Amino acid sequence: MHARPLLILFLSACVTMAQSVQDDKEKTTALKDLLSRIDLDELMKKDEPPLSFPKTLEEFEYAFNEHGQLRHTKTGEAFVFNYREDLHRWNQKRYEALGEIITQYVYELLEKECNLTREILPIDAKEDEPKSFIYRSRDALSNPDKLLVLVQGSGVVRAGQWARRLIINEDMNSGSQIPFIKHAVAEGYGVMVLNPNENYLEVEKAVPPASAELAPDGTEEPAEKRERKDERDDVRKKRDFYEKYRNPQKEKETDAIPIRLNSSPEEHTLYVWDHFISKAMARNIFFVAHSYGGLCFVDLMIQREAQVKNRVCAVAMTDSVHNVWHQEANKSILEWLQEHCCNWVSSSESLDTPVETMLPDCPRYSAGTELHELTSWRSFDSIFKFFSNALAAQDESDDQPSTTVTTRSSNRVRPDEL
Repeated sequence: MHARPLLILFLSACVTMAQSVQDDKEKTTALKDLLSRIDLDELMKKDEPPLSFPKTLEEFEYAFNEHGQLRHTKTGEAFVFNYREDLHRWNQKRYEALGEIITQYVYELLEKECNLTREILPIDAKEDEPKSFIYRSRDALSNPDKLLVLVQGSGVVRAGQWARRLIINEDMNSGSQIPFIKHAVAEGYGVMVLNPNENYLEVEKAVPPASAELAPDGTEEPAEKRERKDERDDVRKKRDFYEKYRNPQKEKETDAIPIRLNSSPEEHTLYVWDHFISKAMARNIFFVAHSYGGLCFVDLMIQREAQVKNRVCAVAMTDSVHNVWHQEANKSILEWLQEHCCNWVSSSESLDTPVETMLPDCPRYSAGTELHELTSWRSFDSIFKFFSNALAAQDESDDQPSTTVTTRSSNRVRPDEL
């Protein structure tokens, strides 16, 4: 008795579902048709300005004032990272473009203000091969007394820099090595500035010439198969629309060609030691090594232990990331580090306050700041005082009678001894 009403209800539901499915299909078809008519590349470009930026500080409308601070030439304001709201990638690329200009600007200061000269690496580089370089004072190899070697950390920083962020956002003194260089020269040091992050030449990948798709056997693929592939690519393109919308401008694809014998910070440090530092006439060699630079020095010790012990008077590390256990430094290296090295680390304690460490290597002292990148600048005075102490201890040791001298004196010195 109730079968007919139930049947009618069921048929009605089926019709409704069919209409819904049909509506969805029509909507999907309409959406696909709409997307097919949209030039995605042109649409996406409207959301993000072109990734092309000024090539000079003047074009950026920035300059360093008398205090070494980067300021806008018209407003006098400090650098603003969020130049365009809600466009983080574009702002980041703009910041990186400015950073490259800063690198070149620091090179100019090293050459013009500090009177350093550039040495090309490798020393026997051919004209067409990738090259790196270091900077040195004119007396770096001939100074008979003292040589200061500066080694920065890893990342984008190049010769003459401790931290690019500090140069841009704080001032030239805190972020660059220039105060160390000028002070060292005034104190009679020769100077050598390493460039451990210049490890490869980046070149744009060549675009392959357009040609017909080939089958695995080398013959041209059938048109029908190419059409199916094109359809799949079109579907994938639409599916990725949202992700690509926010990052519309495809960056250039590049290849990294390593620089011979300088393809890593460790390799670079070893190369400069073998071809420059070890050949210097200086009786006393000093290192300032920040962050990954400390790791490079420990690696150098492992590779050239006897030479380093015989030539290096003292090593000042700043928030070094070396690890004597992971780097497998032997007992004699650990003992030498304890006697000849100090590491000024980021800490909330006041400057030169001893800081405990679980590693059996060099003593650690507070740099008077909790900012990793600021540790070199904050410990500036303590570092040169430490070097003076080490030199005085070395001279005192040399005045004592001795039958044989094979390594540096083991007289331990500390920043606060003088």
